[in-house]
Amino acid sequence: MFLRFTSLQKNTSKLQLLLDTVFSSLRHNISLLEYFQFKFYEKNIQQRKLWAGTGYMYEYQLIMNPTDKRDLLDNKKLFYRSYGKYMKHLVADIQDIQENPGLIDRLLNNPSGKLVLKVFNGKCGQQVLIKNAEDFKSENLVEFMTGNGFDIVEEYIIQHPAFMKLSPSAVNTVRIFTQLNVNDNVEILGCRLRISVNSDVDNMAAGNIAAPIEDSTGILYESAVYSDITRTDEPVHPITGVPIIGFQIPFWEETIELVKGAAKLHPQNRSIGWDIAMTVDGPDLIEGNHDWCKLVWQLPVRQGLKPILEKHLEEYTHKKLS
Repeated sequence: MFLRFTSLQKNTSKLQLLLDTVFSSLRHNISLLEYFQFKFYEKNIQQRKLWAGTGYMYEYQLIMNPTDKRDLLDNKKLFYRSYGKYMKHLVADIQDIQENPGLIDRLLNNPSGKLVLKVFNGKCGQQVLIKNAEDFKSENLVEFMTGNGFDIVEEYIIQHPAFMKLSPSAVNTVRIFTQLNVNDNVEILGCRLRISVNSDVDNMAAGNIAAPIEDSTGILYESAVYSDITRTDEPVHPITGVPIIGFQIPFWEETIELVKGAAKLHPQNRSIGWDIAMTVDGPDLIEGNHDWCKLVWQLPVRQGLKPILEKHLEEYTHKKLS
């Protein structure tokens, strides 16, 4: 689809585009799809060098977040036990429920009236089931979870009224990318708002949009983008009509404080993409990603950001060797 669209848009033959796509994927360590998402067909060699693609990100994150340290982020049981102090919503696994029966009543009577069921190693919103709490009795919740392969149960998050007005179809999350520098201080690599578009998830891969947030103010300063190049940018939400440019993230100072604290809690993972929901009581940590998305990071700001990572990689490698 992207090949045909680009060929017509740029009046370029499909063969020429295909050859350039393969060349770029080999030279710049990107996927074939990223050639179109990064709009390499509009960029020269020097501009293309600025973009971090799948191959580069894999190598970078392998160094910054070693495979033997990632379980803390991959395993949802370990994650909520390790980072629970940054979570406002109630989370429990089967062991918690069995050891503390009172948890079931709290879960079934949570203010949202809904439960979110997850597997411990689910990714990108996969293997997630949202159910009405009234569908369960205290005696059959664990039975349902074990019978259907779910390990974790959470109360459904009631997001902040400003987020509900912007997009009520899903819990919209702030994604903040943090990096521990060579002095183990937290640097913010970027902040984005992932916005659902008539969807029950907010992932860009599911057809949703993302917009950049000004680090110092928490204000969205640019139109939201799709990862689908055939769709135009959105200065206002396409369903609700709420302006995206100028939207203020509530509790912004508290949100930055949260991610800086979380980033320093387990420094064996040095580069993390944090997902934060916003509630009426403040920011609520959802998860941390060691393999955070280069699309959400770069597409909303319309520029390649690889030099930022190259700087950190060079400094970190130099320190380890010295």
